[in-house]
Amino acid sequence: MVRQLLRPDWLLDSTLAELPLQQLLDRPIRALVLDVDRTLLPRRRSELPEAARRWLLAARAQLPIHLLSNNPSRQRIGAVARDLELPFTTAAGKPRRSALRRVLQQLNLPHHQVALVGDRLFTDVIAGNRLGLFTVLVRPIDPDGRPCRQDHLQRLELRLARLVGTALG
Repeated sequence: MVRQLLRPDWLLDSTLAELPLQQLLDRPIRALVLDVDRTLLPRRRSELPEAARRWLLAARAQLPIHLLSNNPSRQRIGAVARDLELPFTTAAGKPRRSALRRVLQQLNLPHHQVALVGDRLFTDVIAGNRLGLFTVLVRPIDPDGRPCRQDHLQRLELRLARLVGTALG
């Protein structure tokens, strides 16, 4: 059971900015729930890298998007959401399901038509898998929009997942 919860449906060796949107649409994914810290925003930054901004604007033109963050700062997360004209939830408590369930009710779509994209196995992927969403694990983003080279936490999570027998792509 734990192995299944830790297995993303799609493991990317790139950031959200390089996620092939058309491949999500071909699945068919009809809405996105996006983590914010380290998925959209680099560590200790409040501005989106230009590559992430372009990707988000293209995605927003085709799909409803909701920002879902464990970060309690309504000011920080809200500033990004307002800039992109997107709904958002802070202090989500992932991997708990309650905040994500509320988002899914608002989207009014079958769970399998919603993708949760994030950079953490033990919060984002587990939360999405617990509710039957299509889960995408991306690399944390750096200020230039490229994969962060010094992300020890994601590497540790992937090692732990493999230790418990999770087959990761």
